[in-house]
Amino acid sequence: MVLSDKLVVAISSRALFNLDDSHQIYENQGLKAYSEYQINHEDQVLAPGDAFNMVQKLLSLNEHFEGGDRVEVILLSRNSADTGLRVFNSIEHYGLNITRAAFCGGESPYRYVHAFGCHLFLSTSAEDVRYALEQGIAAATIISSNRDSNANGELRFAFDGDAVLFSDEAERVYKAEGLSAFAESEKAAAKSPLSGGPFKPFLAALQSLQAELGNQACPIRTALVTARSAPAHERVIRTLRAWDIRLDESLFLGGLDKGRFLKSYGADVFFDDQVSHCESASEHVATGHVPHGIANQPEIETGTVKK
Repeated sequence: MVLSDKLVVAISSRALFNLDDSHQIYENQGLKAYSEYQINHEDQVLAPGDAFNMVQKLLSLNEHFEGGDRVEVILLSRNSADTGLRVFNSIEHYGLNITRAAFCGGESPYRYVHAFGCHLFLSTSAEDVRYALEQGIAAATIISSNRDSNANGELRFAFDGDAVLFSDEAERVYKAEGLSAFAESEKAAAKSPLSGGPFKPFLAALQSLQAELGNQACPIRTALVTARSAPAHERVIRTLRAWDIRLDESLFLGGLDKGRFLKSYGADVFFDDQVSHCESASEHVATGHVPHGIANQPEIETGTVKK
């Protein structure tokens, strides 16, 4: 049996549920105290975490398909099976159809993302997310947010462009030479499609589900929310056209703060490579930091320009 016919999303237990109290025990008192706490509280239901609403909506997509589920969520956890029982009890309490899991006993679970055929991995561990990205899997570190998901039944994804949907080749020009050089470079390369970034396969998988469901009242909606503006917009549009990928909405903000627009769009989750953008966006919507590309590399000297 394979999961190749499904959209597969892997999530860590701390992204799915609020484990702040028990994590503090682990940090301050160690593994033994943490294990004892989880076992003693395994019948106490965990509160939803930052990615809970998104997961709930993902699983509800299966109600729209005939002939079997088309979306699967898999739990990848650093817990042991023993301490992870509380997590599964909470999954059962909330009625989440999550049946597959890897409990890794303190080890990073990233190595199982390929084995499960995952399109996306969400975690609160930046280290695990980086490992998954290195394996070519779309991955993001969930940033804590007190904002609720939009209340309607639609599942709304929002993506930054450079270093998320696209490679960071254009952003490298911006970092090295500034905004004017970036704009000129993108205008000159307007008809040359950008290379794909880490989230291109995930977006393509979402589009496949949208195509199956049809355009009428589709419960999935996607948006590009980028700091780009004219004339750098043309290359983005032509790139998506070359990929045969359609986005429902595209916002070219020219450096305006993204948070207010994401709130207006009603994003269930937004993915961006820039920490500052993520922190701003998390005040309005659930946000995942994608630690990929030049913006997430240590500063290096290139000639006389630090980038």
